Amino acid sequence: MITLKSPREIEIMARAGHIVARTLATVAEHVRPGVSTGELDDVAEAFILSHPGAKPSFKGLYGFPKTLCTSINEEIVHGIPSRKRVLREGNIVSVDVGVFLEGLHADSATTIPVGEISPEARRLLDVTQKCLVAGISQVKAGGHVGDIGYAVQTVAEAAGFGVVRELVGHGIGTEFHEEPQVLNHGRPNRGPLLREGMTIAIEPMITLGSYVTKTLADKWTVVTSDGSLSAHFEHTVAITPNGIRVLTA
Repeated sequence: MITLKSPREIEIMARAGHIVARTLATVAEHVRPGVSTGELDDVAEAFILSHPGAKPSFKGLYGFPKTLCTSINEEIVHGIPSRKRVLREGNIVSVDVGVFLEGLHADSATTIPVGEISPEARRLLDVTQKCLVAGISQVKAGGHVGDIGYAVQTVAEAAGFGVVRELVGHGIGTEFHEEPQVLNHGRPNRGPLLREGMTIAIEPMITLGSYVTKTLADKWTVVTSDGSLSAHFEHTVAITPNGIRVLTA
């Protein structure tokens, strides 16, 4: 069931989203060769907990053990931070984080270059960011979820990149994952109707190669089946009487 949020709830989610955005910015300052993803997780958790009442959304969610998801290179999402996973020059790392505040969640992700990266990796990051912008541009009351997926898919495939099918964006609010599912592919004017009060997480996951995925033995980390690079960007957005509001900007 899709739940509509009150103006008060959206304001709380915006406050949570501000913490999310600042967490990602803080983590980005620590991304460099030689740093482990476990260290990044420590930085994020300490920063979130420094805000009264705020808690990491991911830690304990479905049994996930950490505050961040840190996914390197061919890892698409849900990489588990570890002191054994050390970043190297030329890597790209997706950092995904959520914050729970006063009964509501906000969620965002970014993919960060580690030092100097290849031109093809840079292009992947640029195109995936454009996919997110394109998806957000389709969010309006009276539109459809399929409009978002179609916009994302159009930008990605025009660049020759793959669009992950098995993983999707989602509604968000009192529960971290709510209806509707927000696919990154689709057809215009299809899917659930977008309405004022809806809050959704839009998160393109784009690959240099195949969009087919597989899950590693840790039962969390999802990777590209062909080992190609993947990028991931995400924002939580709300449909308000004044139009679209990005809560994690």
